Amino acid sequence: MAFDIRFWGVRGTIACPSTSHAKYGGNTSCIQVIVGDRTIIFDAGTGIRDLGNELQKHDAREAHLLMSHTHWDHINGFPFFVPAYDPSWSFKIMAGHLVDGNSGIQDVLNAQMLGPMFPVPLETMQAKLHFADFKAGEQFKIHSDVNVRTAPLRHPNGATGYRIEYDGKSVCYITDTEHVPGEPDQNILELIEGSDLVIYDSTYTEEEFKTKGGWGHSTWNEGLALCQAANVKKFAIFHHEPDHDDHFMDAIEAEAQAIWEHSFVTREGMVISLD
Repeated sequence: MAFDIRFWGVRGTIACPSTSHAKYGGNTSCIQVIVGDRTIIFDAGTGIRDLGNELQKHDAREAHLLMSHTHWDHINGFPFFVPAYDPSWSFKIMAGHLVDGNSGIQDVLNAQMLGPMFPVPLETMQAKLHFADFKAGEQFKIHSDVNVRTAPLRHPNGATGYRIEYDGKSVCYITDTEHVPGEPDQNILELIEGSDLVIYDSTYTEEEFKTKGGWGHSTWNEGLALCQAANVKKFAIFHHEPDHDDHFMDAIEAEAQAIWEHSFVTREGMVISLD
C-alpha cells in the first residue's frame, strides 16, 4: 500500500517566490501524506493552494488536515484552498494547541477570513468542514488503520508534533519548535523513536540561533542529533528561513550529509516513498 510524503511548501515565516529560491521553493508549510488511497495534510501554508489544485484532479473527496499551530505562515494558504469551496469534499481539520485557550481551530481559521483582512468569510466554503481540537500529547486514529501520535512542542502560543503510523512505517512532522542547547527534548525523542522519516524545523544555523532565543525555531544540527539519538532512518531539513536562498540551502545539505548521509534538504515537489 502507498505511503508517500509530498512537499508542497517547505519555507517558514513568509512566502518568498523568487529566482534565487527556485530550486527549493518559496511557499510556506504544507505537506501531503498519502496512505493507501487517502490524504492527510500537514498545515495550510501557501503551499496548500497548489495541493488543492492537484486534489481537484482526483476522484477522492475526503482528507484530514492536521495543524502544527496557527501562526500566519501555517494557515494563510487556507482561504485559497479550492477543495474547501467544493461541496463534494469533506475535511476534518484538527489542532492540538488551542484547547487551553478561548478559541478553537474553527475560530482561528474563521478570524483570518473576516473583514477587513479578507473579503470572503469561512462560511462561503461549501465543503463539509469538521473541526476538532485535542490536547497535544494525545493519540488517535484516522480510519481504522492509521495511528496518529502527538506531542507538545516549544513554540510561542504552542505547537504540536505528529507521528503518523501506517502499514508498519512512520513519518514525523516536528515544526515549529525551539530547542534548549545541551538538553535534548524528551517529548520529541519519544515521538520520533525508530521513525522512517522525521521532518524537522531547521530554520536557523547555529550562529543565527544565538540571537533568536524565544522565536520558537531550531537548527538542522539539533534535528540531526535528535534523529541519530532516536534511531531514525531519514532526516528531512524543513521550514527554511526566507533569506536562505538556493546556494545557501545547497551548502546546508552538503554540510549535513557530510555528518550523516541520511540527511537531506526538502524541496517543493519532492516525494518520499516509505512503502
